Amino acid sequence: MIFDPFLIRAALAGVGVALAAAPLGCFVVWRRMAYFGDATAHAAILGVALSLAFSLSVFVGALVVALLMAGLVSVLADRGLAMDTLLGVLAHSALAVGLVAASFLTGVRLDLMAYLFGDILAVSWGDVAVIWGGAGLVLALLGWRWSALLTATLNGDLAHAAGIDPRREQVILTLALAVVVAVAIKVVGALLIGALLVVPAAAARPLARTPEGMAAMAALIGAISAIGGLWAAFAFDTPTGPTIVCAAAFCFALSAGLGGLRRREDG
Repeated sequence: MIFDPFLIRAALAGVGVALAAAPLGCFVVWRRMAYFGDATAHAAILGVALSLAFSLSVFVGALVVALLMAGLVSVLADRGLAMDTLLGVLAHSALAVGLVAASFLTGVRLDLMAYLFGDILAVSWGDVAVIWGGAGLVLALLGWRWSALLTATLNGDLAHAAGIDPRREQVILTLALAVVVAVAIKVVGALLIGALLVVPAAAARPLARTPEGMAAMAALIGAISAIGGLWAAFAFDTPTGPTIVCAAAFCFALSAGLGGLRRREDG
């Protein structure tokens, strides 16, 4: 039963999203961008509604709207608006507008929960190909700009001294985040994408000693959470997307406990 084709597709989709989201999530954690990720993910619902209205690929619609949201946040933040307030307004407004727009589309209401909380068991081989293609793009971007991204994250002045433009690196992170949101929306849904970005990275932090080690550990924890959550959802008949996030939260609790033991031993 565990080797049924739909479970194999689901497992590949979950691991693909985890491999892309977890290393990117390290930068989200380091830069304190969790709310930024949530705002981008919530805006993707509007992209889904527009995609269905114009018979476009959901991936394309979610990607375009996620990029527009990220660009809008950057522009408004430069005008001196408080970032936390701005993200709160835009995130909830985009989600509400997307849900209202979806309500006008015939046949979408029944599928809305899948886009909010994910429907990994319904992914096709085409979806798997898109997810792994997006994951490959994100990993290629991070690998290409890793040193520059890390320098810009640690110290903006140091980045300028090294000839690195922090704003350019922010654009690269924004692009990667939009791609992750677009490929993950069918796996865990718009409301849980932020958790898949942040929780594995937060779980890896107490266990890693280098940034590269934290990214690799986060990817491993994300993949374990995807497979473990999929198994638990199948075994206990629970919603798959939330169960994957619960598995990641369990890994976080375990790593926090191990981190506390390590600090006591070092102390």
